[in-house]
Amino acid sequence: MRILFLNDLSDPRIGSSIRLMYQHAAWLRAQGHETALVCAVQDPALAGETEIEGLRVFRLHSDYDVRWRAWVSLDNPRVRAPFQRVLDTFRPDIVHAHLVHTHLSYEALAAARRARAGVVFTAHDVMTFCYQKLTCFHGGEEHGGKLRDYTAHWQKCVPCQRLRYRPGRNGAIRRRLARDVHRFTAVSEELGLALRANGIRVDRVVPNAIAVTERLPDTAAVAAFRARHGLEGKRVLAIAGRLHEQKGVQQLFRALARVAERVSDVRLLVMGHRRVYDLEFAESAERLGVSQLVVPTGWLDGTELACAYSAADVFVTPSICFDTFGMVNLEAMEHARPVVATCFGGSPEVVVDGVTGRIVNPFDIERLAGTLVELLEDREHSVRLGAAGRLRLLERFGIERLGSDFALEYELALARARS
Repeated sequence: MRILFLNDLSDPRIGSSIRLMYQHAAWLRAQGHETALVCAVQDPALAGETEIEGLRVFRLHSDYDVRWRAWVSLDNPRVRAPFQRVLDTFRPDIVHAHLVHTHLSYEALAAARRARAGVVFTAHDVMTFCYQKLTCFHGGEEHGGKLRDYTAHWQKCVPCQRLRYRPGRNGAIRRRLARDVHRFTAVSEELGLALRANGIRVDRVVPNAIAVTERLPDTAAVAAFRARHGLEGKRVLAIAGRLHEQKGVQQLFRALARVAERVSDVRLLVMGHRRVYDLEFAESAERLGVSQLVVPTGWLDGTELACAYSAADVFVTPSICFDTFGMVNLEAMEHARPVVATCFGGSPEVVVDGVTGRIVNPFDIERLAGTLVELLEDREHSVRLGAAGRLRLLERFGIERLGSDFALEYELALARARS
């Protein structure tokens, strides 16, 4: 079978969903299938065919001011002809779309259907009905984050998006998905609930997964990492991924100030772009009196990233947006680290409260801080949670399970396409 992936991104180092896609593609090739990726690049010099991590990659040029994304996401004329050439060249049996809402556009799904491929769409986020990370559903600080209003409507979207709001956008996306997608999957049950609340058909939930590394960093490598970052003899919290206000960084800083009152040797390892930290968060860390407790590492990958996970005592994902799944939760569980995760989105389906970590409302700063103190002070309990987390990962979130799930989805999509 020939499987063509669609993803606006191409670099497996910069995002969890794209990293997952590369691991899935590798698993498929090991089963004897042929795989390729269509992605977008903003530098025209990079356009063309290449190979990344054993995957054949077709890079299409697309660059525009993203304020027009609500229009371009429906049909991007810049990529229409080159994408059709890829379809004609590769002749896929299956087109599996992951992220197309910025450059490749929903029109790519129609082109794939016309090419008589089985079309599978995996929703990793809320962009099929929201313009950004979904934050309005819980009511924020005013309501303590306790509301659950997933339905998008103009009264909420216009004040948020203003001139970027496009009437009819969501309806157009729904119609395209209903017409052009043979099998629609979501990465978590909660995301499926939010999608259905907005009139989008969800055929199946296929939780994310990772290709588990059996060999973790040894003690010497982790000790060396701790020494390089001034973490020797410290109790370490960690947060990783894209640094953004919606990921709960400010809430974590506020909780950290309270943690430090009881755990004097605490440090917070911030694994993300250093420039973003310096521009957007260094000032607030100073204002909250925690700047000396924060250790920003800059962007990490490979062995350094693995050592960072292993150097942490507790991993934290305190997102205040709808966190659809939280792939970093799996990466922390891979290293047998207990996870304190947000209650918003799909994280409670990954992290089992009281078994592999803790689920918290990040707007409840006192409870967040108390939970972190509890896990930092009770080392034995934390180790048990971390071990249970790795076992849960091995049992439920390995790439083999995901590959088997999608093998069935591909058969169903192909049958519908041929009928």
